[in-house]
Amino acid sequence: MNRFIIADPKKCIGCRTCEVACVMAHHPDGDLDSLDVGNFSPRIHVIKGYNVSTAVVCRQCEDAPCANVCPNGAISRRDDFIYVSQEKCIGCKTCVVACPYGTMEVVNRALPRGDGALAVSATKAEANKCDLCHTRDGGPACVEVCPTEALRCVDPRAMQSMIQEKRRRAALDTAADLLF
Repeated sequence: MNRFIIADPKKCIGCRTCEVACVMAHHPDGDLDSLDVGNFSPRIHVIKGYNVSTAVVCRQCEDAPCANVCPNGAISRRDDFIYVSQEKCIGCKTCVVACPYGTMEVVNRALPRGDGALAVSATKAEANKCDLCHTRDGGPACVEVCPTEALRCVDPRAMQSMIQEKRRRAALDTAADLLF
């Protein structure tokens, strides 16, 4: 089973700290001087409603629709998460259409070419999705910084624990109904 991040809307206050942490964790070389509105592309998105806010993030699907439709094989399973190989990505947006959760997006990344007077600015469209901060020693940055602990990383062991708790509650609810 793939690990994934889940958000608890009862705890989320909509502060967007997770979005900022995500951008900082994926910004090349930690160069925050080049960060602006145009290249602020978090891989997690906080959705705010009237009475609730929550973060929406890639579910790292077992049979990932985004990977299944990618014409270049740029999206694949790596260890226990779904990964986008930017070298192969052509920015076709097929993965965006296929994602049932709306967590895939295609962003334009600046590609500096040349030096000095010969510098030319170019962009490359590439798929952007949660990669569970796989290069970060501390794991997903969003989980680490969430002030209300609304985010958590679910692995097979945590999933099994959740299933057992739901079964226990269902059994207790059924037993209570039989008594009355």
